[in-house]
Amino acid sequence: MTSSKILIIEDEAPIREMIAFHLSRAGFETLEAPDCRSARQLLADERPSLALVDWMLPDMSGLELTRVLKRDRDNEDLAIIMLTARADEYDKVAGLEGGADDYITKPFSPRELVARIQAVLRRSGAGDNEIIEAGVLELDTAGHRVTANGTEIKLGPTEYRLLHFLMTHADRVYSRTQLLDRVWGANVYVEERTVDVHVRRLRKALQEGDADEYIQTVRGAGYRFSVRHE
Repeated sequence: MTSSKILIIEDEAPIREMIAFHLSRAGFETLEAPDCRSARQLLADERPSLALVDWMLPDMSGLELTRVLKRDRDNEDLAIIMLTARADEYDKVAGLEGGADDYITKPFSPRELVARIQAVLRRSGAGDNEIIEAGVLELDTAGHRVTANGTEIKLGPTEYRLLHFLMTHADRVYSRTQLLDRVWGANVYVEERTVDVHVRRLRKALQEGDADEYIQTVRGAGYRFSVRHE
């Protein structure tokens, strides 16, 4: 059974709750947002695999939200299915050209929706077990395991999330504030020096696999993950 996380962006509560109910029964983890603003917050905090986006939303159209997300490097790989009562071919084409991976017209059956979601996740690879490799490190997202040169590295939950984020955004420098937003979540209020503490813990754990140098300090800017030495 899949445990992919699905964000439902729909302003009509009965429809949103109905979708969440059926997706939960199908084994998905669900998140709900009534508008684009709260959706953006959940995207930053929860990192879902796929978003169901209603075309008509109160603060921005679903089409415009899709375009914005696809221009955002942090969300460009997010799978998106648009939900709408608009059945015209022009609207379907506009949705797909805007970056949506699929388009479902209302009313739709729960079985069709689940099948469409599974198909999009298969195409995007978001529903698959992912192995991220960099240098001597290997991170298994399904097993929540990290190995270095074949040796398993024991990490706490925060260190694991930090490493996963940095490995999937290699060679980019992130400030402490950015890391707090992306790893801890924008709604979690902790001091910036907390990042330094967890970076030290992560480096100490990675020493066992001679991979601690992959976590690099960029003076005056923040941290980056790179297999290339400075």
